[in-house]
Amino acid sequence: MTMSRPALLLSLILLLALPAGVLRAQQATAHPWQSLTPAEQDLLSPLRDKWDHLSPHRQDHMLQRAGHWVTLPPERREQIRERIARWQRMTPEQRARTRRELERFHRLPPARQAQLRAAFQRFQQLPPDQQERLLRQWHSKTPGQRRAWLHRMGPNDAVPPPDMRPFGGPRRHR
Repeated sequence: MTMSRPALLLSLILLLALPAGVLRAQQATAHPWQSLTPAEQDLLSPLRDKWDHLSPHRQDHMLQRAGHWVTLPPERREQIRERIARWQRMTPEQRARTRRELERFHRLPPARQAQLRAAFQRFQQLPPDQQERLLRQWHSKTPGQRRAWLHRMGPNDAVPPPDMRPFGGPRRHR
């Protein structure tokens, strides 16, 4: 069965209009500050002055995160608060370096990421004096020696995680 020219033209117009309609349906709706529940306002109070100027997508994201926050155990909330405070105390250069290191980490193969996470967890479980000793050893190495150590690191090695301090790692000596 062949379509007539007007029917074909109408079909093409509808097909071209469909993505725009779908996109409009997926667009987020703004949530004015006054429309938030008292609990949401309390949780998002640091954003009060900026809230109505955030994009609807950003508002949606923040509301989703706030919903997730209330489900977290108190210990996890405290860990997140500490990370946020540590991030806020960082200089712009430290934040940029941390972002680069995280991007580099996320480009690693999943098996390597898992290996480094396991080593980091083992390192955190060491007594503080042992952590300090390993960190001193780490900082005494040249960049080439550090790369070689990381390259040959086995699954049971406790390696000092040099750039993970902003995310809960031990303090580094400079």
